[in-house]
Order: sequence, then structure tokens, then C-alpha cells
Amino acid sequence: MENKLKNKNVLITAGAQGIGESITKHFIDSGANVSIHYFSSNATANELKEYAESKGQKAVVINGDLTKEEDANILVDKTVAALGSLDILINNAGSLVARRLLNEMETEFWHKVMDINLTSMMFVTRAAAPHLGKNESSSIVNLASLAGRKGGHPGSLVYATSKGAILTFTRALSTELGAQGTRVNAVAPGLILGTSFHNTHTTKESAAETISGIPIERAGNSADVARAVLFLASEYDGFIAGATLDINGGVYNM
Repeated sequence: MENKLKNKNVLITAGAQGIGESITKHFIDSGANVSIHYFSSNATANELKEYAESKGQKAVVINGDLTKEEDANILVDKTVAALGSLDILINNAGSLVARRLLNEMETEFWHKVMDINLTSMMFVTRAAAPHLGKNESSSIVNLASLAGRKGGHPGSLVYATSKGAILTFTRALSTELGAQGTRVNAVAPGLILGTSFHNTHTTKESAAETISGIPIERAGNSADVARAVLFLASEYDGFIAGATLDINGGVYNM
């Protein structure tokens, strides 16, 4: 995998926190050049940039609100300007934001979560696709969720809906972009502890209850997801397309 990713140019949205940070670090360790997008804090992004440069690789840190079309376009333009081209796109940005049951659902909140998780992904992918298509082969990996498979816990209605839509987005996009040599796949992580997402939205009691139902008897971690993302990304010249890799310890499978 390291040989396949060496000198490849990779854009990772939300690439400096939680799962995204681990994905970025794994790409750097595999010899790739990275464009690290962040939304609010650049401290970790700059640390990752310095780490990449210490290994002789290119790295750039770019801020943006990806729910805004202009910011998504600028992110891709700056990435290509800094790295020279684009081989791999990792659509990692997304959030639960807060829990809302249906009877608590404000229309504005529904649109906010859908924009963060789904519309932003479309904006970035639309801007990146022409650059990916300039290569003989390229790869996109989208971050979905077990919630998109099962529906999630109470209060995650709009989040689960958006993540379920990413599964379909992945399949449809794979059909559209296959002819230009771009393979599109997704990962659907289950309970991944140690991230701000679960630190914020998952209680210790809820985590323990979930873990009790996982066949391998542990929660996942960010590196579990990063390794799977890198595998799919390294398949830019492979035969896996339109697929979703479930990363949940066996609690759900198809």
C-alpha cells in the first residue's frame, strides 16, 4: 500500500480532528502529499503539515466552511495549486451537531445537518472530479456511518438519514465517474471511541451498552477506520467501486 500511495496527492476534508487526523497521519506515513482541510482550529492541521514536511513531502493547510459552495471550490483550487494535481479525495467532514427527535425537529436544524454531511460532500466532489479525471486512475472515499445502515440511536434521525444518503451517493457517483477512471467507495464506521463526536454525543453508559453487543467485544478507534480508508484509496487502479466497507466489529453486516 505504501508503494501505491507514495507521492500521490490527497485532499482530506476535516483532516485534522478525530478520524480525519488519523487518516491524514496514515497517508503521510504512506508517503503521500496532503491537503488538510479544517473548519475552526488549525493547530493540529499545522502540526500535521510540519510532520509531512519533515518527511520531505508536500502539505498544505486550508480553512473553509464546506457548506458554502465558494469555500468548497476554493479548497480544491488551493489544493491543486499547492500540490500540482489531485489523485485522491477523502470526504470526511460531517457531524451529528445535536440530537433531535422528530417532534423536536426544526426545519432549520434539518437543513443544517444535511448541508454539513451531504451537500458539502457534493460541493467538494463536484469541484474535485475534473481534476481527478485528469489522471488515468483516481479514487474517492466517502465517510458514511453505521447509523446510515441501522438508523442510529434516538435523536439521530437527520444524521442517520444524511449518512444513509451518502451510501447511495457513493453508488451513483461510482456509476457516473467510473468512465473517467475514478473509483468511488465509502466506509461506514460503527462505535469509534476517542473522537470528539462520541466524547460529545455518546455517554459512557451508552458506549458500554453498545460494546456489549459487538461480537469482537471492543469499540473501534480512529486507526481502524484510517487503515480501511487507505486500503480503498490505494485501489485507485483496482476493481473495487461503488462499495461500502463496514467497520463495526461485526455488530452489523449484510
